[in-house]
Amino acid sequence: MRKQLLICFLMAGLWSQAQDNALIKTQVRHTIDELVEFVAIPNDALNPSDINRNITWLSDKFSDRGFNTSVLPTDGLPLFFAALPMDSKKPTLLFYMHFDGQSVDPSKWDQPDPYKTVLKSRSGEQWQEHPFSDLDEDIPYDWRLYGRSTSDDKGPIVMFLNTIDLIRKTGQDLSFNVKIILDGEEEKSSAPLPAAVVQYRELLEADYLIISDGPVHVSGQPTIVYGCRGITSMSLTTYGPILPQHSGHYGNYAPNPGMQLSQILAGMKDSEGRVLIPGYYDGIELTTQEVDVLKAVPDDPEQINRALQIRTPEKVGAFYQEALQYPSLNVRGLSSGWVGPEARTIVPATATAELDLRLVPESDGARLKSLVRKHIESKGYRITETVPSAEMRASADRWVTVSEGSVTDAFRTSLNHPFGAHLKTLLTDTFSQPVVQIRIMGGTVPIAPFVNALEIPAFLLPLVNPDNNQHSPNENLKLGQIDYGIRTLQAILTTPLGE
Repeated sequence: MRKQLLICFLMAGLWSQAQDNALIKTQVRHTIDELVEFVAIPNDALNPSDINRNITWLSDKFSDRGFNTSVLPTDGLPLFFAALPMDSKKPTLLFYMHFDGQSVDPSKWDQPDPYKTVLKSRSGEQWQEHPFSDLDEDIPYDWRLYGRSTSDDKGPIVMFLNTIDLIRKTGQDLSFNVKIILDGEEEKSSAPLPAAVVQYRELLEADYLIISDGPVHVSGQPTIVYGCRGITSMSLTTYGPILPQHSGHYGNYAPNPGMQLSQILAGMKDSEGRVLIPGYYDGIELTTQEVDVLKAVPDDPEQINRALQIRTPEKVGAFYQEALQYPSLNVRGLSSGWVGPEARTIVPATATAELDLRLVPESDGARLKSLVRKHIESKGYRITETVPSAEMRASADRWVTVSEGSVTDAFRTSLNHPFGAHLKTLLTDTFSQPVVQIRIMGGTVPIAPFVNALEIPAFLLPLVNPDNNQHSPNENLKLGQIDYGIRTLQAILTTPLGE
């Protein structure tokens, strides 16, 4: 009798699980259709009319799910805000995502229009296109959707909407009040965001902030990220003769700005990539526990090096995750004269280097830029904010024009935060896999204004595949990640704290 009861119990459990899986798969299919519709609205961050059309779509879709929606004016493009009716007895989750996208060059894509989503499967080394009707019978989770912002970041937004649908279909209760703020200028630095967060502080008030942006760890395991680096930028220009000059007539006589600039840059780092500028790494200390967490991330150094086609990495950190704990100093572009078939036998008039500085919470962007300026001056150069005039050039040698970009601060939540432990437990129970905990990721998401103004902890829960080509041609979303995203959001929204 006991054996029969056990069999019945197991059969009931399997039947219930099969029903749940079928229901989620139906929701995945609806997510695909809705995402195709959303991606079809161009969302170039540089085109305000694109952003407005996306906001109209978002207003309709969130309103259909019972959200109260608002368009929040800023000093730049507006933000989109939505919230479900509040219950004072529940804690509040604020979700941040963005709906703008990088500009596209259709000629670089393997499809005619990056805003018309294409369904593909892989056969050997080739990708084969399919009609969407091929998904009517089954959804192969290794197939992919190709289109701008399928993964960054429209995919997670549509997963969120469909998770709300699923929760209602299953009769579950929300364990939190739910607010969501969607940014339309993330891909162009979100400059208006800090002031807007202060302006709308009461509206955005919450207990916890969750950011669904970026990919899960390359291992494919469930991932929690506790922070992200900030960023700022600098542009340096050195000067030679007022116009390019014949290198035969004036080589060895007219100062070469390319040589000058290379000497300035070469003095910034040692041969193994460490910044030599005094004070650049000040304030950064890692505890034994923190190093253990960094080492627990399942990175494969050989795989990383093979993918980058490098033999030896720089030595800022002892391994990849440790390297991300320090501010970077990167030359992102160099320009002087002409190169390739257009190369000319001239002494160039100018040379320019574009720098980006990735920041960590211990490093202040304004301070690091000041240190870079002091380094330039220590090499005997005078700094100006404008192109030096004839009088300036006659009065002193070695001028450098320096211009600076805005600062997006870094943020990092403690690895010991109770809500982080709650999220880790949820992901472990939902997927029966080890959870990858990343102390700080290398990229930048403009979250520090929320952390500072709202005084709340923030956590990144990436939902999309690591090989999604975000910002690049052939951006894609693996269909299985939609299932992952819906299950993740469902668990978060329906599991009370402490369970």
